[in-house]
Amino acid sequence: MKLAGHDAMARQADERTTTYRVKLPRRVVERPLRQVARRVLMALTVLLATAMIVWADRGGYNDTSDGTVDLLDSFYYATVTLSTTGYGDIVPVSDFARLINIFVITPLRVLFLIILVGTTLEVLTERTREEWRLNRWRSTLRDHVVVVGFGTKGRSAVETVCATGLKPEQVVVVDPSGKAIEAATALGYAGVTGDATRSSVLLRAEVQRARKIIVATQRDDTAVLVTLTARQLNRAAKIVACVREEENAPLLRQSGADAVITSASAAGRLLGLSVLSPHAGMVMEDLIQKGSGLDLVERTVTKPEVGLKPRDTDDLVVSVVRGHRMLGYDDPAVGTLQLTDRLITIARVTPTRQVVPDTKPLP
Repeated sequence: MKLAGHDAMARQADERTTTYRVKLPRRVVERPLRQVARRVLMALTVLLATAMIVWADRGGYNDTSDGTVDLLDSFYYATVTLSTTGYGDIVPVSDFARLINIFVITPLRVLFLIILVGTTLEVLTERTREEWRLNRWRSTLRDHVVVVGFGTKGRSAVETVCATGLKPEQVVVVDPSGKAIEAATALGYAGVTGDATRSSVLLRAEVQRARKIIVATQRDDTAVLVTLTARQLNRAAKIVACVREEENAPLLRQSGADAVITSASAAGRLLGLSVLSPHAGMVMEDLIQKGSGLDLVERTVTKPEVGLKPRDTDDLVVSVVRGHRMLGYDDPAVGTLQLTDRLITIARVTPTRQVVPDTKPLP
């Protein structure tokens, strides 16, 4: 109840002081100019069809000015009839012409009016439809992944998470850049434009219901503030954050991050390893890249593996996760494998072999 009250108060304050925008992905997006051109072409087609119908039956019409109907009169009659102007100077006089007006020209008039007002109606209903989509999205969103920052790091993190089977609908991207959110929604993710250091913006991403939060901002101080705010709103979510400088990692952990990745030092160590041992560097790069070669995966222990030692399994076991402890494969405390253990293994990924649903690549 306290969190719900905080949510409502934050949203009210946000509407007064903060500019934000929640954008859901669209499957088909048509440019406005193309949409208008298509509607104009349809209206002209209806006008031309009506004029040709009148011209084909011109003998059944009477023009009060000269008594005959030519091609120009046909277009004139079609224009004033479809626009419901109806001056009355050209009228159908034969029974056949009147039947054509009833069963053909009248439906064409209705179609013409629908085409003309279609764009206006679409503009008027767009806001209501978008509000309905947002409300429905918020009501169904649970246990999703919130990604703060959609740069190179954030995009790679999302691709890795989705490669395990997570649906794009379960990913919400938060970024202050409108272009970044456009790129995210183009890939099928929901996006929130705004400053993620503000609790009101994170609440728009439903961070209080998220299961995992990825903080991939460009600045370390921003990452600390985002992590602190996210942890305050969601005590149970797993938060993984990235920093540039290793000296800022302890501060991020104190702010509530469960895991901290130091991008600068990690890249430096990989460069140094590649210089000292190029082949070892290639192996590490292969492990980092997702979808080919070797991958680090985490999986549960299968029943046939219970009672075995890590070295006796078919996969190359690196570590064993037991409870809240991570033990090395050669740690004497491991003993034999238990059914509740999780294994971190190195597996080879090929086009014909996919990662099973029970496994998940390490972030």
